[in-house]
Amino acid sequence: MPDVAPDEILVKVAAAGMCRSDYQLVDGYFKGPFPVTFPYIPGHEIAGRVAGLGGAVPPTAALSEGDMVVVYPSWGDGTCRQCREGNEQLCSGDGRWVGFGPPGGFAEYLAVQYRHAIPVSGPGVETPEILAPLTDAGVTPYRGLKKLRDAGKLGPGRTVAVNGIGGLGAYAVQYGRLFAGGSTVIAFGRTDSKLAVAMENGAHHGINTRDKSVEAIQDELAELTGRRTIDAILDCAGATASVSLGFDLLGVEGAVVSVGMMSDRVEHRLFPFVGTELSYLGSFWSNFNDLVEVLALADAGKIKHNVTKVRLEDVNENLETLGRGGVVGRQVIVFD
Repeated sequence: MPDVAPDEILVKVAAAGMCRSDYQLVDGYFKGPFPVTFPYIPGHEIAGRVAGLGGAVPPTAALSEGDMVVVYPSWGDGTCRQCREGNEQLCSGDGRWVGFGPPGGFAEYLAVQYRHAIPVSGPGVETPEILAPLTDAGVTPYRGLKKLRDAGKLGPGRTVAVNGIGGLGAYAVQYGRLFAGGSTVIAFGRTDSKLAVAMENGAHHGINTRDKSVEAIQDELAELTGRRTIDAILDCAGATASVSLGFDLLGVEGAVVSVGMMSDRVEHRLFPFVGTELSYLGSFWSNFNDLVEVLALADAGKIKHNVTKVRLEDVNENLETLGRGGVVGRQVIVFD
């Protein structure tokens, strides 16, 4: 059980989502920005109950022992420009991310600065396994879709695709239907089981892209939508091939937003990019308000959850399954 600083609360973890980046952290993908020293506790999708409060936690925080909270995972230093603008996940100072340095949620207890704990009420209180994934899998694609919307790439007569129907993509297709302004929502995936989840979650159409040429996929698009191109793509895979495919399918003034991180680089031909005024945007995690908005959508019953509860003692086996891409939806460690 960790010691709690005066401005921290002690959280008894009830649920912790398992993200591909947890596997990548152990596998060495992040060894540059997040070098691992042991003992080390991953896990950044966290929901739990307040088990204690430091002496400096103010009454205005409205936190009491027994309250259910979710943990906002990006812990900025609070002083840099990005933090002052409300984007702590982009902290250019001494920023930290729970589970990528500070001990994470793959443990029974966690110390959290009180301002990063969001009290939760409503139906989610009794189902922390659906709350925990919202802090990454649920909110990361939400921010990415907002960027496409704010860039004017969504609306009636337009097509938006979600590439990669894993933990993030299963939520992304729902946001495509919720606030894409009448766009047709297409799901791209490499397994029929994941595409089935996308269709259940609201995608208008699904296309299995495995071993298919760009021309073959364009033929399917034309049959489904009447057009061979796409206006906007949210790439949840982050593989070199998936981003490249996205650019090949974009129409004039189209845009790709990347939220996935599987590969370490992307490539595309320069003239089509410049000559048709394409856009490529990165979108990293979320800010605090993005997460509050997603929690409100969940509380209103507007989000479906594809969650499988697993045990902490099976964490290694499940991380390996994540690494192979064999998980549909989100696996969530539960403690109670």
